[in-house]
Amino acid sequence: MEHVAVIAAGKAAPAMAAAAAKRLGSLSGLVVGAQLARPVVAPMPEAPPTPEATPTSWAEQAPPLRRACEFIVGGHPTPNARSEEGGRKALAIAESLSEDDTLLVLISGGASALMAVPADGVTLDDKRATTDRLLRAGADIYALNTVRKHLSAIKGGWLAARTRAACIALAISDVVGDDLSVIASGPTVADASTFQDALDILRRFGGEHAYPAGVVSRLHAGVHGSIAETPKPGDARVANARTRLIGSRRDAMRGAADQAIALGYQVISIDDAVTGEARTASASHLGAAFARAAGIARPACIVSSGETTVNVTGSGKGGRNQEFALAAAEPLAETASAAVVASVGTDGIDGPTDAAGAFVDQTTRSRAAAAGLDAQRSLSNNDAYAFFDAIGDLIRTGPTGTNVGDLQVILLA
Repeated sequence: MEHVAVIAAGKAAPAMAAAAAKRLGSLSGLVVGAQLARPVVAPMPEAPPTPEATPTSWAEQAPPLRRACEFIVGGHPTPNARSEEGGRKALAIAESLSEDDTLLVLISGGASALMAVPADGVTLDDKRATTDRLLRAGADIYALNTVRKHLSAIKGGWLAARTRAACIALAISDVVGDDLSVIASGPTVADASTFQDALDILRRFGGEHAYPAGVVSRLHAGVHGSIAETPKPGDARVANARTRLIGSRRDAMRGAADQAIALGYQVISIDDAVTGEARTASASHLGAAFARAAGIARPACIVSSGETTVNVTGSGKGGRNQEFALAAAEPLAETASAAVVASVGTDGIDGPTDAAGAFVDQTTRSRAAAAGLDAQRSLSNNDAYAFFDAIGDLIRTGPTGTNVGDLQVILLA
């Protein structure tokens, strides 16, 4: 009988691995998850759990799996030493398998950072600095993961290329467009992007001088053909790998819409992804949503999803969902009918904060002013967290244990 080895990486890794074990009866391998991973059905603690407590929560979620698989807590959104340990152990598992074995790879949001193996000439600190710089400059996930793939020995198809086993990968998407080569930086998928693409991204987001010398040197070497490109479509080394999408932002939208209908709302679902700079996308999305809802009965609920970016120029604290909500405060104050706008990360974590996102209504601006706060000033300083915390309008769900991007909900009375 063939041997099935599992490598699960991402915010949903424990739950996905547990489901696989239940379906298959037994399996062994590696689970690389995030520090704040918790079963979504469990009560949330008063304070975020410490990293040391996380494996215990995973064990409570799936005791048999805890005995069969090694669990590693990686770093997110930037990789840490445990991320590298997880990545190297994943490669070791892949390389240990024979042609008669099956490698089951379970991928979910956050896996790019949680499972990292720096390529030759690049250090983990180089990768961290590069990721941080790109995130602060507002790079989207396509740009970020194009660079990541060319600095990695596991992403961009390299995990599948390093095994002789049949490789089956199941992916939950946190990427707008659900491109399998971008989700988790595509460890089992052929990569059409190039070293030149990655170098152009550095030039677009700050210039080569803003990034570690080892990173720039590697990308230049790749452009000149001194080092091998990532496995491309048609490469025989990844021909034995099959990757399938099993979840995305549309699942979150359906769940929200079903709940709204159950509560008596007329529902409009906007399928077009909400993308771009958070503060700009907020105003345009609000206008489009109100226009769509003009002819339907009240109360109404408008559901959308996507993933925006933030160009950090201020010294404040927040996340893209909080910034999206804050940018809606001004136009919402001028609307004629009562409305509430919320934006949340489906992983329950928005940026470097303990909130999933925030909500605004027509009283947000006046309540903030009474507290001595100005919405535009807070927005300019990228300080949405302090703004919403002061008026009690942060949304705190606790970590959900998965990630399919961001969800926006607009309620109209």
